[in-house]
Amino acid sequence: MPPIIKFSKEKIIEVAYEIVKNEGLNSLNARRIAKELKSSIQPIFHNFKNMEELKEQVINEIYNKYEEYMLSGINEEKGYKNTGLSFIRFAKDYPEFFKILFMQKTNLTFKDFVETDNIDNEIIKAGQKFTGLSYEKQKEFQKKVSIFTFGIACLVSTKTVNFSESEIDKLLGDTVLEMLKGINAKGEEKNE
Repeated sequence: MPPIIKFSKEKIIEVAYEIVKNEGLNSLNARRIAKELKSSIQPIFHNFKNMEELKEQVINEIYNKYEEYMLSGINEEKGYKNTGLSFIRFAKDYPEFFKILFMQKTNLTFKDFVETDNIDNEIIKAGQKFTGLSYEKQKEFQKKVSIFTFGIACLVSTKTVNFSESEIDKLLGDTVLEMLKGINAKGEEKNE
């Protein structure tokens, strides 16, 4: 009798992550993972209650990758601009992950759009350093910037438009500065 090959939970998540990265979430099923592992489906259901539990773990890993991109942007010298560039770069480098995290139906309201997690809070703070706006005014400004940045990221992730890095950099930088000039022209309250 041949030896039984055991696969750890981490190995199964790693294989599932790669499948999703290359083929999308709809391609993820027990048979597909087993094929990559060169095993039966038994190790999958030995480590996970069901496929939903495994998908949840994979989505957590995807979010961790997204968080890594965003935090690296925040921590750089031009943190505010770089968060937008990092968001777009994530969409370009991981289009399937971007679609999973940002192109699915949610129940977010417009108010919630910018305040969904700790990363958003860090982006708002980085934005305050750049704009000088109060926290509340920066949140409102960030909604507009986020919608614009999201549009570019969608175009990039779906390969609708093939932007160069320099085109994205200039487009994002120029547009954010124009938006800020508009706010300053209205005499919005500055950070005290």
